[in-house]
Amino acid sequence: MAQYAGFNTTAIHAGQEPDPLTGAVIPPIYQTSTFVQDGINVLRAGHEYSRGSNPTRNGFETQLAALERGTAAFAFASGLAAEDALLRAVLRPGDHVVLGGDGYGGTNRLINGLLGPWGVANTAVDITDLAAVAAAVRPGNTAVLWVETPSNPLLGIADLAGWAKVAHAAGALLVVDNTFASPYLQRPLDWGADVVVHSTTKYIGGHSDVLGGAVVVADRSFRGRELAETVGYQQFAGGAVAGPQDCYLAARGLKTLGLRMERHTSNAQSLAEWLQDQPGVAEVLYPGLPGHPGHALAARQMTGFGGIVSVRFDGGAPAARAFAESTRLFALSVSLGGVESLICYCSEMTHASVRGTELAVPVDLVRLSVGVEDLADLQEDLAGALERTHERFADAVVLNR
Repeated sequence: MAQYAGFNTTAIHAGQEPDPLTGAVIPPIYQTSTFVQDGINVLRAGHEYSRGSNPTRNGFETQLAALERGTAAFAFASGLAAEDALLRAVLRPGDHVVLGGDGYGGTNRLINGLLGPWGVANTAVDITDLAAVAAAVRPGNTAVLWVETPSNPLLGIADLAGWAKVAHAAGALLVVDNTFASPYLQRPLDWGADVVVHSTTKYIGGHSDVLGGAVVVADRSFRGRELAETVGYQQFAGGAVAGPQDCYLAARGLKTLGLRMERHTSNAQSLAEWLQDQPGVAEVLYPGLPGHPGHALAARQMTGFGGIVSVRFDGGAPAARAFAESTRLFALSVSLGGVESLICYCSEMTHASVRGTELAVPVDLVRLSVGVEDLADLQEDLAGALERTHERFADAVVLNR
């Protein structure tokens, strides 16, 4: 595969070479379950059965690995399928995980609800407190440190180099969920991470029309085996692979990732700045704001601040719920990262699995996935929703103050 210097050039061409048979600029979708052999176990280009390999999936994996600067990438049927395969590949019953406390509720459910009964323990930590991260490590027992940055939905920023130092001192792997930033804005492997995971459903696919996940590994051994070999075997043996149609859509999305992330980021930055001054808004969480506690760190390890903005309301849960149900252009939905703008009341939607625990999302918070629509239309929509919410809860705001 040719090597390219630029991100966008790599995104368009890595693993996406024109079809050598017909010259088609876009590689075909190999919508097949099995492949003809030229003799018993004499395979054409190494393909036997699409669970093991498929040219469409292989091309997407090559493309993503190049963008994350990893050794290899592995595509799965969903983001959680990718996480589950990775964790079962590198963990054993009795192992311990240091888990970022502010993160996707599904990851917490996976580690506690499925791996917990399997004998895997975990300790949740404040991702911004390296001393707490180090203190949570159990020498000889901690196998994985897991963190999202920016985190979901509080937009916390973790010091990736610091987390890597703690992980490697313990002989553990550092796994970074890079879904919010995407490889366009952040490359965790460059900061010492061993593994990157993605819900490719989000910014990589980018159009809310595909479900998928991916694991990208650095060139490292763990427990005597190469990470790529370990995860690759789990993908093949476990079988939760991404299908060729889904890989085609994700690969197509990657080609415009840089362009879309520029627009997501610029729209989000403008809306975050504007929202700070609006009546009824208690706090705006966005790492691009100078007042954000992780702003300087994000500016150092990211090339942009992303398309997610979280907002907290003076009127508490009633105001947040009313606002989430008052927008017209921002669609009320789970998920994020598509070209269209979405709004989510996380406490009862994406993070319901941690409601009532110490990891619960504030009930006065909504999360905005800012799309690539025209900024003026997005601001007008939020202004109208704020006005309707503020009128309804003005009395509550006065009482709370």
